[in-house]
Amino acid sequence: MSSASDPLVALAGLPGVADSVDSVRKAVDRVYGHRVMRRRSGEITSEAALRGARGSAALSGADWVLEEVRRRTDFGAEPEALTVGAALRLTAEAGQLLSIWRQSPLRVLARLHLVAVGSTAEGDVVGRPRLAGEPVVEPLVEAPLPSADEVAGRLDGLSRLIIAGGSAPALVTAAVVHGELLALRPFGSYNGLVARAAERIVLINSGLDPKAICPAEVGHAEQGTEAYLAAFDGYLSGTAEGMAAWIAHCGRAIELGVRESTAVCEALQRGAA
Repeated sequence: MSSASDPLVALAGLPGVADSVDSVRKAVDRVYGHRVMRRRSGEITSEAALRGARGSAALSGADWVLEEVRRRTDFGAEPEALTVGAALRLTAEAGQLLSIWRQSPLRVLARLHLVAVGSTAEGDVVGRPRLAGEPVVEPLVEAPLPSADEVAGRLDGLSRLIIAGGSAPALVTAAVVHGELLALRPFGSYNGLVARAAERIVLINSGLDPKAICPAEVGHAEQGTEAYLAAFDGYLSGTAEGMAAWIAHCGRAIELGVRESTAVCEALQRGAA
């Protein structure tokens, strides 16, 4: 993270980022203007949550078809089922934490991890950042783990940025929160799910997507794991080009989420859903 007084605004000025911000804003405005949204927005929100959870779980290794996620009620001991269950719980919980996020983002992150782990929680390693020597299970991301001390310092810096607010576009803030949590992997498990849930919270809380109908998780999954990790490598590099590429990737994910919800709107309009 930059030591500048407002590094998020600085990132918004990187080449190409303004275009991504503008493209996302136009896409979101279009789906919010859909005629179905005036009378059935609650249904779109519910469907976006389900599809977002499915997308996030897919990136964490549980790539289930949507109808399987929709019909299942048992998310017990099998690893993929646990991941899908965690993603569903996180998506549901995110909307309950919006008022806390601006005042205490670290408290929200701890709560998200606790919710993700759910009934499988054991000991005191759940709902808090890892300590020195504690293992991390995050098979998707193979980048070196920052030390526990570095995690604590960078989480504090991220928290200060969020609490301070600022004028950075929602896309930039969401991308940085997502990327930083994925880079730090502060918890012993489910860091990818938590990072994407935090991205969702930023997009909703910022006012860009107040009804939670633009599931970026759908777009991240649709672009594929290889593209996701390649863009994340850009974030890890810390270079202007790499950061801009990560922000653009997150912007495209939101646009693909918008496309998904637009299709749901049109299906409802036709009476097919």
